[in-house]
Amino acid sequence: MKLSFRLPWGHAPGRTRLADQKALTLRPGAALALLSGEAAAHWSGRSYAALSSEGFMKNPVAHRALRLIAEAGASVPWLAYDAQGERPDHQALTLLRRPNGATSGTDFLEALYGQLLLSGNAFVEALVPGEQPRALHLLRPDRVSVVAGTDGWPRAYDYRAGGAARRIAADSGRLMHLKLFHPLDDHLGFSPLAAAQMALDLHNAAARWNKALLDNSARPSGALVYQPKEGGNLSADQYERLKAELDDGYTGPMRAGRPLLLEGGLDWKAMGLSPKDMDFVEAKNGAARDIALACGVPPMLLGIPGDNTYANYQEANRAFWRLTVLPLVGRTAAGFSGFLSGLYGEEIRLEPDLDRASGLVVERDALWARLGAASFLTDAEKREAVGY
Repeated sequence: MKLSFRLPWGHAPGRTRLADQKALTLRPGAALALLSGEAAAHWSGRSYAALSSEGFMKNPVAHRALRLIAEAGASVPWLAYDAQGERPDHQALTLLRRPNGATSGTDFLEALYGQLLLSGNAFVEALVPGEQPRALHLLRPDRVSVVAGTDGWPRAYDYRAGGAARRIAADSGRLMHLKLFHPLDDHLGFSPLAAAQMALDLHNAAARWNKALLDNSARPSGALVYQPKEGGNLSADQYERLKAELDDGYTGPMRAGRPLLLEGGLDWKAMGLSPKDMDFVEAKNGAARDIALACGVPPMLLGIPGDNTYANYQEANRAFWRLTVLPLVGRTAAGFSGFLSGLYGEEIRLEPDLDRASGLVVERDALWARLGAASFLTDAEKREAVGY
């Protein structure tokens, strides 16, 4: 007896059939179980486009973490110094406050930090029509490629956009390349978000799976069992067709929970774990904590439950500024110091103005209080202690 079954969708036209039509013979009372499910995990890429799409544009945890860092870093004002001391009116500060006609200084730095965190690289090109720079422009990292010389050092940078390409010599002094440490690449940096790629995919997959459950009234995975009452033949074509149509119709997050219509001795045995059994909520929160950890943002600031590392929000915010924002701003200021020194032909040192950093107000208040109570210090010594 051949198996009689009907699935709730038609047979796909043009489906490849087995060349070998040898039948599978079942003994009386034997059972056929067909397992349905994905065997291998699928991971997104670590390219700038993949991390931007799957991370910043689709994942709320990664989006908020990167926005927190970029916005906090861009809010810190800078100070300029030369050989004589502080230069509050230096042209470098004017350029950074308005890098070009279409972008303000805050927007420029926010985009720069965002590109640096997403790709591990940031490229700034200076427009120098005369002797001094007139504008600064960001080059999207995925459009820039490094041209290495025979000695292994960068010889030039190729920038491609809109079907056109142009080459910028590395020794021209008009292109600044900021990069984060990469242990396996001599020329490009490594994105912090790439280190959390598995957690990022897990968090996104959990959200898609949960949405599919709501859309399809999902049921757990299991086995399709055939229990014949008497012996019969099951053709290889029928077996492969049943297996293929189960894979096509029921596997993947967007097909979760689709109801199955069974006939001819077929029975469905649920074998999958329920969300409670697999600790669905904790797994998703654990992935969110890994994303926040890779970006350097305390989970408490992102509203992720289950993290009590800091006693309160204020301590978490202070750690965020000290351990994540200020090192990033300091690295960027050092890069711009060397870059602008070459463009202006004089030694310039840029430093973040910590007195005006909003996240360090509590620390500055405590410092001023301690110095005010220190009667053994002169006014000149107190001024020096606070940076004046």
